[in-house]
This record gives sequence, structure tokens and C-alpha cells, in this order.
Amino acid sequence: MINHISIGVSDLARSKAFYDAVLAPLDYRCLSNGAEALGYGAGSAVLWLLAVTRPVKPGSNSGLHICFDAPNRNSVEAFHAKAIEHGARDNGKPGPRADYGPDYFAAFVIDPDGYRLEAYCSSKS
Repeated sequence: MINHISIGVSDLARSKAFYDAVLAPLDYRCLSNGAEALGYGAGSAVLWLLAVTRPVKPGSNSGLHICFDAPNRNSVEAFHAKAIEHGARDNGKPGPRADYGPDYFAAFVIDPDGYRLEAYCSSKS
């Protein structure tokens, strides 16, 4: 349904270091590295980070949330650890989320620009 999503970031170099680190355990990488934009994905760029002077102000009540598919529990845990290591705030440690479904395993962070991110896999992975 969605071909790609773009979000504005306040510091493209900082965001590149952050997203390179946190998306690597999920098998995503920077596929397009320009002066004004970065594109991340597996086969094609699906998440675009744009250098902007006024990023959208994310807020805990805004509803803005990006969830990444993860291959397994270890990758969810590594996503969370790398995110914290690179300046994210914890928004939910890795673990099962029975209230989301019987096989839901996820971790939640808030990136340096305030965006709420999640890595998810089936707990059977």
C-alpha cells in the first residue's frame, strides 16, 4: 500500500549515523546518500530522511509512529540497543506484547528528532 515515506530531520549527518546503526540489525541500509536526502531500505529505498529547516514537530499524542519489520527477536533487541547507544530514548524495551497479539515481539524508541520508532517480529521468529 505504501511505496515510501519521507520525514524531515534537523541534522542529516547525525540522522545518518543513527539510522545506519539502528537499521543494520534489521537488514536495511542506506541505498541513497545525497546532500539533502538519505534513502533506506532492503531492495529499494522506502524510508527517506530529508534535510529540512523545520521538521514536523512529533509529539507523543500526534499518532506519528514508524514500525520496521525485523527478521527475528535478536534483531529487535539489537535495534533497541543500537538506538539507545546512538542517542534515542527508550519508549519500550524489547519483549512480547501480548496486548498487541500472541506472537507480537517489539521494541520502541524515540529517535534524536523525536520520532517514535518500533522494530517488530513475530515471536516465533
